[in-house]
Amino acid sequence: MSRNGEIQVRVGRNGAQRADDEAQDPQGGAATLAEAAYRRLRQDIVTGVFAPNQPLRLELLRQRYGLSFSPLREALNRLQSERLVVTAPLRGFSVAPVSIEEMWDATETRILIECEALRRSITRGDDDWEAGIVAALHALDLQVRRRAAGALGADELIALETRHQDFHRALIAQCRSRRLIDLSNQLYVETQRYRLPTLAGQIPAASRDVAFEHREIMEAALARRSDEAVALLAAHYRRTSTLTEAAMQSGAAK
Repeated sequence: MSRNGEIQVRVGRNGAQRADDEAQDPQGGAATLAEAAYRRLRQDIVTGVFAPNQPLRLELLRQRYGLSFSPLREALNRLQSERLVVTAPLRGFSVAPVSIEEMWDATETRILIECEALRRSITRGDDDWEAGIVAALHALDLQVRRRAAGALGADELIALETRHQDFHRALIAQCRSRRLIDLSNQLYVETQRYRLPTLAGQIPAASRDVAFEHREIMEAALARRSDEAVALLAAHYRRTSTLTEAAMQSGAAK
């Protein structure tokens, strides 16, 4: 953990392992370097390496990632469009603040987007879509069991989080809208900033059975019960946000 008590994990399979590896890749180019900067910086923001409101000085980022200013600026501008970074005149870039209001706004917007995408997928999904959901949930369940068997380290957290996202992506994979999927991915990351402490065990999840919630959503989707599936998905996200809100209020009171 960082000095601020935030979770820190290194970049997993969806991010660059080392910036200097990218910089030394003879096949790489400006686009590759910008993507490496984007992935690493996004991961560091989401996992709390950089705290909310913390200034993101280009020189600090250059030293951390071993990249030049150009790809770093491109990454910062991209993250600003995704609401993870903000900028102010004369102050430059900083990590976007967190708040209960922002958390619920992201959650409710995610519900709107993903419920529509799920309805479309249920209507259009084929055998491969169904198999993808079943496989994704099985992979997630395996990682959840590993978590229950011992402490959740950085690598296990990355694997769990990746498989969790894979399951939710599988549900909407046949919506046939690139924009809906892109918005879903963006909102996943926005809500992830708030949800990660739950995965790390910092927020007690009471008697909630998340695995059962996932299975209920899957079964309703595979049975083509659209109204039930989207209601279960919305309730699933709202339960997480309710727990997160309680944790944020508890932390603010200390």
